[in-house]
Amino acid sequence: MKTHLKGFALAGLTSAAALFANAASAVEIEYWQYFFDARVEAMEQLIENFEAANPDITVTMTHFPYADYRTKVAAAIPAGEGPDVVQLFYGWLNDYVEAELIQPLPADTFPAAKIDEEFFPMVQAMKDGDAYWALPTAVRSLALFYNERLFEEAGIDGPPATLDELMETAAALTKTDSAGNITQVGITAGMTAQDHHWFREGLVRQFGGEPYTDDYQTVNYNTEAGIAALEFYTNMFMGENPVTAIGFMDEPQAAFKAGRAGMHIDGSFRIGSLDNTRGLKWGVAELPATADGVQSNYSSYWVNAVTTKAEGEKYDAAVKFMEYITSDEAMQIWLDVVGELPAKPSVGMTEANANDEIFGPFIRGLSYANTTKFANESAQRQLLVEMVERMQLEGMSAADSIAIAAQAEQALLDEYYAD
Repeated sequence: MKTHLKGFALAGLTSAAALFANAASAVEIEYWQYFFDARVEAMEQLIENFEAANPDITVTMTHFPYADYRTKVAAAIPAGEGPDVVQLFYGWLNDYVEAELIQPLPADTFPAAKIDEEFFPMVQAMKDGDAYWALPTAVRSLALFYNERLFEEAGIDGPPATLDELMETAAALTKTDSAGNITQVGITAGMTAQDHHWFREGLVRQFGGEPYTDDYQTVNYNTEAGIAALEFYTNMFMGENPVTAIGFMDEPQAAFKAGRAGMHIDGSFRIGSLDNTRGLKWGVAELPATADGVQSNYSSYWVNAVTTKAEGEKYDAAVKFMEYITSDEAMQIWLDVVGELPAKPSVGMTEANANDEIFGPFIRGLSYANTTKFANESAQRQLLVEMVERMQLEGMSAADSIAIAAQAEQALLDEYYAD
């Protein structure tokens, strides 16, 4: 018995020593993303799955408010700190490459020809020559969210299919108090949210224009089509019978989540947070077409990249982590939790996903979506915010205000591409 106990004790010590040795030899890498509750939840699941399959690698996730995110990343990596794998908006890629914050993905693990074949074509914006700098887990498009309870209350059978029906439906859903103040908007509005994408890649194209030419280096919305698109948009809150108000409840998505907006145009990433909104009964439809059936949409994505901080065994671990978070399994989890669309047709275009009553409208929207190649997304968005403000606050015409916006944006693009 003593011998047996002694052997058992030695075996226990050996096992404990082995576990300690494995823990001591585990490689730890850091992953950074901006804070969005559904994104954090999804990444926690992916990290748990990855660590279970790779017990020799530990992934620590850090997230920051969106407003602080780029600044934090830009300061940490040059100092040899921060993430080994980082999430960034596709429109920031050139800036991250130029600042030497990220490094190209290894061609043996991520061959360009294979990625070209397996991912949706929009992902090729991440490629330079035969090397990819980053890859998304998911892509996203826009769709029309609608409040089913408010639709039922107003006696509306279903979501609008055309832009004219959109305005009619919004009018039926709008409520005002005795003083004429809007208490419930028919549709949300605000260029600070997703409307600047809807305007560029949706309305401008639907009214017969093209927002940019020369591979997005030349502004092209200061046209009759652009003016018509702007007049349609601003008529929602500046027309004779407004159906919305800029700044209503501060943020468009907040008004919709609070049940104070009948419709709301937003990205597929919003699905996760709406699912967690108690008491909200909502549905999704494709963006309204023109009376002639012209459809247009905007598609974008966030990508993951290996930073220049990752070296040696941390680099190897980071590449392995990148392989997993761009896998089919990871994309399905991201779709289920966040609502962003898989970056591969092999996942997105399955019968279940493409015909899903929630995800389906977004996935179908990818077939007529365009991706804006930004030089400076926040600055370009701000120019459209100011374009609307000039009309609201100064009484400027759509033609004059859009001309100012186009001139300012062209100057921004010229400076960027000259560098």
